[in-house]
Amino acid sequence: MNDASPAPRRARVRAPELIGKGGWLNTGDTSYTLADLRGRIVILDFWTFCCINCLHVLDELRELEEKHRDTVVIIGVHSPKFVHEAEHQAVVDAVERYEVHHPVLDDPELATWKQYAVRAWPTLVVIDPEGYVVAQHAGEGHAHAIERLVQELEAEHAAKGTLRRGDGPYVPPEPVATDLRFPGKALALANGNLLVSDSSRHQLVELEPDGETVVRRIGTGERGFGRDSFSEPQGLALLPDGKVIVADTVNHALRTYDPVSGAIETVAGTGRQWWQGSPTAGPALEVDLSSPWDVAWWADRVWIAMAGVHQLWTYDPATGTVEVAAGTTNEGLVDGPAAEAWFAQPSGLATAGDRLWIADSETSALRWAERDREDGFVIRTAVGTGLFDFGHRDGEAGQALLQHPLGVTALPDGSVAVSDTYNHALRRFDPATGEVTTLATDLREPSGAVLVGEDIVVVESARHRLTRLRLPDEAVRVEAVAHRTQRAATEVAPGALRLDVVFTAPSGQKLDTRYGPSTRLLVSATPPELLADGGGAGSDLSRELVLADGITEGVLHVSAMAASCDDDPANEYPACHVHQQDWGVPVRVTESGTARLGLVLAGMDA
Repeated sequence: MNDASPAPRRARVRAPELIGKGGWLNTGDTSYTLADLRGRIVILDFWTFCCINCLHVLDELRELEEKHRDTVVIIGVHSPKFVHEAEHQAVVDAVERYEVHHPVLDDPELATWKQYAVRAWPTLVVIDPEGYVVAQHAGEGHAHAIERLVQELEAEHAAKGTLRRGDGPYVPPEPVATDLRFPGKALALANGNLLVSDSSRHQLVELEPDGETVVRRIGTGERGFGRDSFSEPQGLALLPDGKVIVADTVNHALRTYDPVSGAIETVAGTGRQWWQGSPTAGPALEVDLSSPWDVAWWADRVWIAMAGVHQLWTYDPATGTVEVAAGTTNEGLVDGPAAEAWFAQPSGLATAGDRLWIADSETSALRWAERDREDGFVIRTAVGTGLFDFGHRDGEAGQALLQHPLGVTALPDGSVAVSDTYNHALRRFDPATGEVTTLATDLREPSGAVLVGEDIVVVESARHRLTRLRLPDEAVRVEAVAHRTQRAATEVAPGALRLDVVFTAPSGQKLDTRYGPSTRLLVSATPPELLADGGGAGSDLSRELVLADGITEGVLHVSAMAASCDDDPANEYPACHVHQQDWGVPVRVTESGTARLGLVLAGMDA
């Protein structure tokens, strides 16, 4: 007698082949087809290395990857947003930088992205051992659902005889010996030495003033949240008491390092990632953070570029508390009162008198915060227009272009230097003239810079070194280049457009309605005039939109969230999970276009 439950019925869609002009990484120069992987459960991770949500998913998948290494093959399909991300060497660097321990297909032309009809970074697609797509998930927070699905697929295909166990195709690259490996930010210490966050080695490194000679390494060098461990640290700032505050990015925490005693202390964060619905203020060691990327001392507290949730937070050492200071968690470029502003992965901070300068990376923007009144702050933009325009163009700030800057440095004359990361350049914005110029080129992914006397020391992250430059009297002249994010527009019919965000609760779970609606949907557009009706927030994942007459193209911005919990009435404390994703969907209005736009948060779109 067989007491096993019948295998769940699933939609069976044959998985398209894997195509990428850039070829394969982490396979020892071997190329693979889906036929080569038959018998294994394949998880495609569509990612791009600029995307903080993609980096979160890489971390979410690490445990699953290790636990099911003999049945599951994870393949990262690198699908670039920015022009720089289409460069093969940049993908090679990113795979090492973020410790990607599975094969990666470099798809610079988005060929496989299009075959799988992917609309957002990150997207996960699960393929069963017989080569059929059985699930798709957009955004973060799906690792538990995929774990459950993998267990079901293992049991189902072991019973059918279609599961093949064994070693996967991953072949690690040869390690390279350098003193620094993908360093993030740098700081000048009181003794004249330089402190660098050696991000990929999970350490801080103190260097002599020459920027080359190692004085000491701080931290074990192993990824972790122990007393002497970091996990991909980035930002550094001096506190008034002489200690250094460290943005311990992948630990979702702030640490302090005392250059005198060598002591490391956690001062903010729990080690867990912040999710929607979590506290946004309170005792610093009890509130979750999300990928703090940089820190700066300004207005009597530590300001935090909270890249993971598109906000600025503050930490007050005097009270031991943290709180949100600016941003709504919506991703985009919106100026105004701090509580209403939108950011997109703020990654660099610098103080200059009454201004806090901000490198807002995903909008390729330079922005600033300043006091609006006695108890409030306002956010303004100097350079940048939004999520989809970028390039290398100097001149008047309103038409100048950057490409994914990660750092900003205040200069003695009141101007600011921008580490224009994906343009491999150091740029300058002068508030007095409103002009943008180029100070230096031929840098490799500069991610931060620090003033040392009359020089500026640039962190060349992808060259694994610090580079000292004399601040030039005249700017470098460059040929202007402008780009827009290259994704095929979805053709939609004029007038009414039905928006359906597909969400199917993971097996064994149900929507969490204990505290009200378990779903949230926010819709807006660029230009705003594209939407005649249907914008704004609501709890239903389906909505009737109305496109305005006369607007022929634009971008629909859709943000969705769903909460699910274990479906077990006997369990007084069910495990609950949040699933969330932001989409920017380019649309073109045509008479033959679709009247329905389906976006998959989790499940399959029928």
